Amino acid sequence: MKSMRFVVIGLGHIGSRHAETLRMHPEAEWVASVDPVSDKAASGIPHFESIEDFLSSGIGCDVASIASPNGLHAEQAIQAMKAGLHVIVEKPMALSAADVQFMIQVSEQTGKSLIGVMQNRYSAPSQYVKSLLDQGALGNLYRVQVDCFWNRDERYYSGHAWHGSAELDGGVLFTQFSHFVDMLHWLLGPLQPFWAESSNHNHQGITPFDDSGSIAFAFGNTGRGSFRYSTSVPHQNFESTLSLIGERGTIKLGGQYMNQVQYVNIDGQTTTPELPEVPANDYGLYKGSAANHHHLIQNALDHLLRGAPITTPAQDGLAVVEFIEKAHALAHSS
Repeated sequence: MKSMRFVVIGLGHIGSRHAETLRMHPEAEWVASVDPVSDKAASGIPHFESIEDFLSSGIGCDVASIASPNGLHAEQAIQAMKAGLHVIVEKPMALSAADVQFMIQVSEQTGKSLIGVMQNRYSAPSQYVKSLLDQGALGNLYRVQVDCFWNRDERYYSGHAWHGSAELDGGVLFTQFSHFVDMLHWLLGPLQPFWAESSNHNHQGITPFDDSGSIAFAFGNTGRGSFRYSTSVPHQNFESTLSLIGERGTIKLGGQYMNQVQYVNIDGQTTTPELPEVPANDYGLYKGSAANHHHLIQNALDHLLRGAPITTPAQDGLAVVEFIEKAHALAHSS
């Protein structure tokens, strides 16, 4: 059986998820890791403290799986593609739209695939709502509301040099909530933010960016939506919800990670489908997005080995970064 050889760049919580997924897949071979912290090396896997050291090692490789701090994604992805590797890059693809555009340009110039990581799309509730919208089950969509209220306090930011850094983290919309921006883009199509506000409630002296805010956006011909977010919830994450109101019905996804179908009423008929609930990634004190990286890796392998379409293309990652950049600009100008 043909397989693809992977180097994992960044061995934090997410990078370790990539590595274990690759280790268990029959069509993938994890050949090396890159992380400046040497004690993150896995037994039996060659480990390097820089991409340069890895590329000069002569180890054969096909794909770079990048799970380093956000602010390093663009530089490392470009370096890998220019070295002849396909690239899978964690969310956000970069911290500026200009960087993502350059990444896409290099992908086109080198002929190397550039794949974003937005694994929440693979959750059963997400797939369920997507299928209903693709069928036009709600008719014309009127209103969409997203509420993401999480906890990220000093426990999260202490002990991690890049957490809370303007250059490497970029802010809560990039690090905590870009998955949900992607969900909106995936479900609704292009989004046009037209108003935003933000504030810092309890992270003064911890982060240089605001911890909470609201964004109003347009979609489709007449649709309107709002996105409210905060990392100021005490103790633990509270909720991540999505409500859609259309001419024929209403849908609500809820739970801490938008991982439950809580309400469906279409044409006056109320149903609650029984769907598998995927647990969130568990990072000790904190939990995050859905543990669906195996679906992402499978799609990447299907694409690289069999020519299947990429389900999380780089252009979608660009749309997410453009939305966040626009929201930041609107908030700071209000």
